[in-house]
Amino acid sequence: MKKVEDYVRSIPDFPEPGIIFRDITTVLQDPDGLKLAIDGLKERLDGVDFDVVVGAESRGFIFGAPLAYEFGKGFVPVRKKGKLPCETVCAKYDLEYGSAEIEMHKDSIKPGQKVVVVDDLIATGGTIEAAIKLIESLGGEVVKVLFLMELAGLNGREKLKGYDVESVITYPGN
Repeated sequence: MKKVEDYVRSIPDFPEPGIIFRDITTVLQDPDGLKLAIDGLKERLDGVDFDVVVGAESRGFIFGAPLAYEFGKGFVPVRKKGKLPCETVCAKYDLEYGSAEIEMHKDSIKPGQKVVVVDDLIATGGTIEAAIKLIESLGGEVVKVLFLMELAGLNGREKLKGYDVESVITYPGN
């Protein structure tokens, strides 16, 4: 029986020499791979009490929305700055070269809501750290942070200390 990691395509030396790019398009395009990915994330929510799922643009949408549907919860997108039409809250975070901003609607999280945050990959952890700040600024409580894949060598978990973080697949390098 195949595991979800069997569907991940590894591309050496992309985007630069020495990097192994973990491509999830091969997971998504195969019905069995996609089912294994969603089921792997779903299993990690067994027994978790939560009200809403937040997904980071854009691949967090791919995995977060089916989980929200499966559990009968709402889904809240975290988007790149300038993509949402109503009043928003914003958070800036650092990238390897420069910075970026994400935002979410100001009315998307209600005070006291228990939130699960979902994304495809944790590398340095900056995007999800910023998303958590937004959620908490609106009064939400992050009860779980889920990733399909983790690049453990980049130490992204360090930025998420104090949160319940799980990944379906963990790669030791970067």
